[in-house]
Amino acid sequence: MTELSIVIVFDNKTLKSDLVPSWGFACVVRFAGKTILFDTGADGAILLDNMKKLNINPEDIEVVALSHAHWDHANGLGSFLELNSNVTVYLPQSFPQSYKESVMHSGAVAKEIHRAEELLSGMFTTGEMSGIIEEQALAFKTSRGTVVITGCAHPGIVEIVQAAKKITADSIYLALGGFHFPKPEVVSSFRKMGVQKAAPCHCSGDEAIDFFREAYGDDYIGIGVGKEITIG
Repeated sequence: MTELSIVIVFDNKTLKSDLVPSWGFACVVRFAGKTILFDTGADGAILLDNMKKLNINPEDIEVVALSHAHWDHANGLGSFLELNSNVTVYLPQSFPQSYKESVMHSGAVAKEIHRAEELLSGMFTTGEMSGIIEEQALAFKTSRGTVVITGCAHPGIVEIVQAAKKITADSIYLALGGFHFPKPEVVSSFRKMGVQKAAPCHCSGDEAIDFFREAYGDDYIGIGVGKEITIG
């Protein structure tokens, strides 16, 4: 039985020639009987086209979570809501009021996130963490440990992983997403925290991706549009 699956639907790179890469990030997570869209990329047309080619029906999505208010993570939501507004959108409290109102006007439910909490059974938000911009990440408890998904990690990828580990009171199996140009010493911090697998992408930068690939070897996971990760 699959506990958790992740499909990358928006990223700077693509793993399949028929899928479109673009600056930004979004993934679809299936967990505990729910289908969740985490971030929406920079362009709704690209997001929806990639989803269609990956046989992901927007109407199957029940929950949307946005990491932070930057355009490359939040601009695709409007196009998505035109197809499916029967969703709950979890977004940091710091999002502009005009954005929150546009979500509500679409017919979706907007729920503001401030503190760490359990959103669904086994799925947690780190709450708004301070950085260049306030940002939330998601943490999923699985039998292999916690899976952390981050948008850009503006508050710091090490700080986000530490927060997720504290919230779930579990080891970290996988950290995936934008790591925001981390320094090489972040790898040793990951090792000290017991992060088993690393999957940097989007704003992590090619240099960081290279040093994570070298340090983690078989436990490094390359990311691009079309990548599917299954746990269970």
